[in-house]
Amino acid sequence: MSTNLLTAALDAAERGWHVFPLRPGDKRPALHGETACQGLGDCAGGHRKWEDRATTDPDRIRRAWADRPFNIGLATGPSGLVVVDLDIAKPNSSTDTPSGVMTFQALCERTGQAVPATYETRTASGGQHRYFTAPPGIRLTNSAGRLGKLIDTRAHGGYVVAAGSLTPAGPYTVTDPTPPAPLPEWLYALLKPHQASRALTAAPSPQRASRYAAAALKAERAAVAAAGEGVRNWTLIRAARALGRFVASGDLSRTEVEEALNWGGLAAGLRESECRAAITSALNWSIANNPTSRTA
Repeated sequence: MSTNLLTAALDAAERGWHVFPLRPGDKRPALHGETACQGLGDCAGGHRKWEDRATTDPDRIRRAWADRPFNIGLATGPSGLVVVDLDIAKPNSSTDTPSGVMTFQALCERTGQAVPATYETRTASGGQHRYFTAPPGIRLTNSAGRLGKLIDTRAHGGYVVAAGSLTPAGPYTVTDPTPPAPLPEWLYALLKPHQASRALTAAPSPQRASRYAAAALKAERAAVAAAGEGVRNWTLIRAARALGRFVASGDLSRTEVEEALNWGGLAAGLRESECRAAITSALNWSIANNPTSRTA
């Protein structure tokens, strides 16, 4: 087992991918945390986290994997990779919940793109990791749900479990050895940090709301603004329904809720017509179904 994992770690390093040990049979880093750091060895000049200590040095890798069957963590940022993580629905999820693989295929179809051929692994749970090389000079970070439900991405600040690793749920295996393709421009456009226009830089604030209602408005506005492709409209509708009860109770005015959620929807990339229609419908439903209706 140790020999197989060492070979897999060296193979990854030969590709220029920076690896570090994960706990045997687990997905968590085997390296010590900051609170347990004694300032020795690699940390003599200050604590170094797993991303800093990930390496392609074959001698360091051989020493690390010499005695224990560590699984293999692959630090995506230093490796120049963006990995699209396509998960599967949890066992207790609705039976009609699509997997991340299906959602990604649907996203490709909606954008008129073929599913990119690239290096791919099967995860222990049955999902997929699709590897892409990061755009030169661009620093992308991790994302969760930006491309759709059950789709995450790993870049700077993230890692994936590399092929050859083994957990109680199963192994991580290569399903397509094709060298990683460059991250498609259309995917980069969906993942790049959103630059809000000047009109969106100052979000409206409630004028006379209670502290609780004001906090709820701020949280829902932020959730809508951060929603990714495929979940933006659903997030907007859910937020409007949640805030509608504050309109019904008189804690928030309908106008300030509409303005805040419209701001969030525009920041997430929705069209204003989409925002207005979704907000109006969801607020009407929430107010009508609130038993303590006292419209502000």
